[in-house]
Amino acid sequence: MTITDSTESQGAGASESGPYGRVPLPLDTAETFTDLLPRTRRALLRRLAVGQAEGRAPSMMGAVVRGGRAVWTGARGSAGGREMLHADVQYRIGSITKTFVAVLVMRLRDEGLLCLEDPVGRYLEGAPVPDATIAQLLAHSSGLAAEARGPWWERTPGELRPESADLFGDRPRLLPPGRRHHYSNPGYALLGALVESLRGGTPWYVVLRREVLEPLGMGRTTRHPEMPHTEGWAVHPWADVMLPEPAQDTGLMGPAGQLWSTLEDLCRWAAFLLRGDERVLSATSLAEMRTPAVPPETGGWDAGFGLGLQLVRREGRTLVGHTGSMPGFLAALWTDAEQDTAGIVLANCTSGPAVPAIAADLPGIVAEHEPRIPEPWRPLPGPLEPELLALTGPWYWGANPHVLRLRAERGLELAPLSGTGRSSRFRAEKDGTWTGLDGYYQGETLKVVQGRDGSVSHLDLGTFVFTRGPYEPSEPVPGGVDPEGWRA
Repeated sequence: MTITDSTESQGAGASESGPYGRVPLPLDTAETFTDLLPRTRRALLRRLAVGQAEGRAPSMMGAVVRGGRAVWTGARGSAGGREMLHADVQYRIGSITKTFVAVLVMRLRDEGLLCLEDPVGRYLEGAPVPDATIAQLLAHSSGLAAEARGPWWERTPGELRPESADLFGDRPRLLPPGRRHHYSNPGYALLGALVESLRGGTPWYVVLRREVLEPLGMGRTTRHPEMPHTEGWAVHPWADVMLPEPAQDTGLMGPAGQLWSTLEDLCRWAAFLLRGDERVLSATSLAEMRTPAVPPETGGWDAGFGLGLQLVRREGRTLVGHTGSMPGFLAALWTDAEQDTAGIVLANCTSGPAVPAIAADLPGIVAEHEPRIPEPWRPLPGPLEPELLALTGPWYWGANPHVLRLRAERGLELAPLSGTGRSSRFRAEKDGTWTGLDGYYQGETLKVVQGRDGSVSHLDLGTFVFTRGPYEPSEPVPGGVDPEGWRA
């Protein structure tokens, strides 16, 4: 195996001109990488090595992204018999493709071309379930069947299903819509068709390349494999022998799992999913995608689904991303927003290694060995608006004390002081109100109500009244206050 050595001038995650437009990220096969502490690097490499050996994968590659850049990459095995294995080698990423399609749909929403609550039949004539909403398709709650009609779509050419109707049988919907999660690959074929329809008939992948891949510098994420790439293998369960797997063009099912990518490109994708990029999709819209969109299967959940993103809870951490599998390939990408960290693992085998668990363990190892150092505190950028500063401080909902804080871009944050109560962040609107971004008050409107003399009287938050004092008789408390006031 040939390894590109890291250098002090490059630093972790560096990228320069090379045969494919940039020099691949260096890979850690021993203890040669230069960003994390040696003990952390060894623990990461050991986790990858154990996963590759126990899972009997021909090759396995892994990466950790932190602070918006790759801080560790590693590899075990070889690229389908080739000697060279590096971070610019393509693997098929399977259903991680769905995260790209979901971002395209959210872009259409943010442009005002659709609403997530719209039925897909409004935009796609002949849709098998025209009443399924776009949000339901994104979150796999439309009730559609899990797989396409006909032979195993992942191992057969897309020409077997030339029309959208060929993807669905006589009973396309198996469950009531909106009631529960039921993973549906054909549902994402519909979302790909939706993108094409609203982009004037341009193929979904062309739209993806123009609107997402090129702005993010992901030139090695492609619809079909481009050299250098790995071969996909099936490993015999009872003998150490392998069988090549076919790599079909899945046609209309492409939005469900067609893409090929590299470790380096997926590091860029993970950084985007964590932080956003206004050229592609805002951090606010990405946060919306990370919010659970379907009810959990049990009372206490350890896995869920947002808008195109999988959610898992692991050892007290919430991870968001997606897994992927196609014949000959396994992939997983998990992000940890709290630690601003992501783990990525790629393998070229149909089954065997626990790729999702390995990818989840990588950011956990970093968090354990090197907990995140918070960003330094900095004052808000000016100019300061005195009337907003005057709103800050204690407010009371009844007798429950809260504090209102001023944030960047005229944003506000309301939180209880007693440890019990509801907290939310708020975005400033052009009409002088604020809209809740999370928590109980998500979507609710916060208004500053003025008295007859023009001074601030109270806050109205979705009919909840917050006053400057606890049940002050002079303030507009709903239902009034006992005229005798507080008593001992």
